[in-house]
Amino acid sequence: MTREKEIYKVTLVGSGVNLLLTLLKFVAGVLGHSAAMTADAVHSLTDLVSDAVVLIFVKISARPQDADHDYGHGKYETLATVLVSALLVGAGLWLMVTSGLDIVRCLRGYVPEEPGWLALGAAILSVVMKEGLYHWTMYKEKTIHSPALVANAWHHRSDSLTSIAAIIGIGGAMFLGQSWRVLDPAAAFVVSFFIIRSAYTIARPALDDLLEKSLPAETKLRIEEIVLTTPGVEAMHRLRTRHIGLRSAIECHIKLSPDISLREAHAVASRVERRLKEEFGEDTHTGIHMEPYEF
Repeated sequence: MTREKEIYKVTLVGSGVNLLLTLLKFVAGVLGHSAAMTADAVHSLTDLVSDAVVLIFVKISARPQDADHDYGHGKYETLATVLVSALLVGAGLWLMVTSGLDIVRCLRGYVPEEPGWLALGAAILSVVMKEGLYHWTMYKEKTIHSPALVANAWHHRSDSLTSIAAIIGIGGAMFLGQSWRVLDPAAAFVVSFFIIRSAYTIARPALDDLLEKSLPAETKLRIEEIVLTTPGVEAMHRLRTRHIGLRSAIECHIKLSPDISLREAHAVASRVERRLKEEFGEDTHTGIHMEPYEF
């Protein structure tokens, strides 16, 4: 199975579970009179939208380079990760405002309805199913190596954590009496922080890629070691690195003896490129500029 098809398979399974949980949570939130469960349902809804984004952009990112994209389409998958994060931030802020207003109303004397067992049961079921999806998706990601799948896995984990918060809020509002009914909207408020935090977690590496952040320092040291130990290379400088989606991009200047022929110089540069691709993958973009070494 190709990488693209495997990502589709994992994402579609998650989408099916998210669809069932979203419907269940909305019903449980309304019939169970729980703001926390409704907030949890909104979080699950963002999972569905993020799955759709991943399915669309992974297909685009799998396209080979063309006349308009000399470096391929790998950045589209990174862009999908950023869009998922932006969606999470929007949902988190909306929940924060609405639940915050509900808390203020409760502090002013309003007593909301007691949440029902349906809401509590839905929250418990969500924790079990979403934790299972998180571990399964991360297991698959180890062989696929997809940042978009990591984003979706953390979506599952954040949904599990928000459901735990919902359990605490709903349970407290059910069993501690009317004066503690505020725990239900308070749990919804906590959910909003989980959502925004997970957005930051998955957005940071994707933003680094979009902003052309260099590869880690230890990786650059390994690149220098490979280049400088290649027979024929006298020195190197101007090393530049970045990510292009999942691919590493490595560009540098190498200094060669001024007495060798152009054919020999090209052979040295080709050896450098071959060794870099053996180390960092066949899809690695390499750009080697040759200069005469002044003794």
